[in-house]
Amino acid sequence: MSERILHLLTYHSNEPMLFSSGLFLMLFLGFTFIYMLLQRRLTMRLLFVTAFSYYFYYKSSGFYFGLLAIVTLSDFFIARLIAVHKSKWLVALSLLIDLGLLGYFKYTNFFAGMWAQMVGNNFQPWDIFLPVGISFFTFQSMSYVIDVYRGDLKPLPSLLDYAFYVSFFPQLVAGPIVRARDFAPQIRKPLEITSQMFAQGCYLIAIGLFKKAVISDYISLNYVDRIFDNPSLYSGVENLLGVYGYALQIYCDFSGYSDMAIGIALLLGFRFPMNFNAPYRSESITDFWRRWHISLSSWIRDYIYISLGGNRKGKVRQYVNLILTMLLGGLWHGASLNFIAWGGMHGVALAIHKWVREHVFRHDKTYRSSGLRWLLSVLLTFHFVTFCWIFFRNRTFEDSWTMLQQIFTNFHPELFIQVVTGYWAVFALMLFGYVTHFVPDRLQDRFIRLLEKGGVVVCALVIVVVIYMVIQVKSSEIQPFIYFQF
Repeated sequence: MSERILHLLTYHSNEPMLFSSGLFLMLFLGFTFIYMLLQRRLTMRLLFVTAFSYYFYYKSSGFYFGLLAIVTLSDFFIARLIAVHKSKWLVALSLLIDLGLLGYFKYTNFFAGMWAQMVGNNFQPWDIFLPVGISFFTFQSMSYVIDVYRGDLKPLPSLLDYAFYVSFFPQLVAGPIVRARDFAPQIRKPLEITSQMFAQGCYLIAIGLFKKAVISDYISLNYVDRIFDNPSLYSGVENLLGVYGYALQIYCDFSGYSDMAIGIALLLGFRFPMNFNAPYRSESITDFWRRWHISLSSWIRDYIYISLGGNRKGKVRQYVNLILTMLLGGLWHGASLNFIAWGGMHGVALAIHKWVREHVFRHDKTYRSSGLRWLLSVLLTFHFVTFCWIFFRNRTFEDSWTMLQQIFTNFHPELFIQVVTGYWAVFALMLFGYVTHFVPDRLQDRFIRLLEKGGVVVCALVIVVVIYMVIQVKSSEIQPFIYFQF
């Protein structure tokens, strides 16, 4: 028995800590009990949460939690020096440490392989482990240092406050990327969890768990992964349905994590900004990036696009900046030419949309279409985004090309009914996922108010029902979140 408990509590690379796992649920219940006991003991509560956050990261990446400590210590002290000296060299030192760690673990094999290819050498990738969430916490820490340098933020008063901010476990390994200027004012406020926060937190945890463990995991294991693993074995209609499935899978997987992270933070008395806002309802590619992974897209805008010059140096330079920004955004997602191509396509699309909006339709930024024009705009945007997901999901350009060839030259529409009936549960979940994506926000707000009126018992019942559904459909293997690899 003790060996079993020890096995559960120690790190195993094939069993990372997930919000959707039973182990996390048990640990979180114990964590919450102690957390509430420390309600009026601020320093002890901050220490306890920080220690739990480091343990949470240990369960995701083993002893690589040392990287989290290195980034935290270096940026805390560098930011304090920057507040006094306003030195660009100190900012450069911070970026060198943060991007150096990120570059080594994430991009060494990619660039070494490209160099070996250029000089004609045979390259065998080195065995470099990619710590979970390193892109998220380094970006979060970088934004703090840059904001202090720009004068937008005062340094946090203590190392404990900063360690608490950087390591706070709900958003540690897959976002959202929370800015210090939004989070820091909440750290030392008296702990208050209103009935509305509790109801909204429970709702987001339940809906996020359903998105991830019911919709995303089920359609990926039972259909989508099979198509993308061997696209040449399936007809064009099966490949196309697989692409539509992946578009829903990645949305439910990532937004499901964000929902749970925001919900857990609410139960602990902290508010995170929204990270997804029904992105497949977007009527343009610009609108899509206002709705998809909002914390990353706003980070890229504020710290890369604006730093490159933004729209301050003429229209041509603005379009170039958009493309360069999205190329870097693609590279952030992974060390692969596929991700760079994905980012490049989005960058070009953003530049084209901006030019067409300003010079052809002459619409301002506040313009919103309606009626049939809105429907056509949404369909066009959705299909462009879905087309780009082909390159994002496939491991190689060859696989992407094979999939496109199957769709355009070997479609076989007569197989549609057979495929849908053969995988009826998968397509029923896909239909449910896409239809509920267009449910008005006011209905969600109404449901949260009902939970608030129902109190703790009704909230707990909703979560238990979702957990029961997860148990009914879950596979024997743990399905990590897609964005753990980024």
